[in-house]
Amino acid sequence: MKILGIDYGLKRIGLAFSETGLAEPLSVIRHPRKTSPRGRQSSVIRKIAGVCQKYGVEKIVIGLPEGEIATKVREFGKKLSFFTKLPVVFQDETLTSQDAIAKMIEAGKGRKTRKRIQDAIAAAIILQSYLNSHV
Repeated sequence: MKILGIDYGLKRIGLAFSETGLAEPLSVIRHPRKTSPRGRQSSVIRKIAGVCQKYGVEKIVIGLPEGEIATKVREFGKKLSFFTKLPVVFQDETLTSQDAIAKMIEAGKGRKTRKRIQDAIAAAIILQSYLNSHV
């Protein structure tokens, strides 16, 4: 099954992909700065829908954080599911950003590289966690 993993953030959204049971970082989407929050979200949803179409995605896994942002993430997931007509499931994302940073430091990645791909790595960790628990 082709699955897209998402690490949703207020500034950036990390994407990961799996077709074989192994999650791989895909890309990072930045929220546009000069539009209203509603416009930003619809722009991002259109970009993710394009990724889903390009890769033939059959399911979307979104990392669910703790706290107040969890409500925004659930709303985003609802809108994304409605727009893409794909099932969206949520996976606990506790400490995934810290795990992503630690793994990149261990791999010898520099600070600029870490900042650029951190969200995609976190999305891959979220997706791999989902895959490991649903096999």
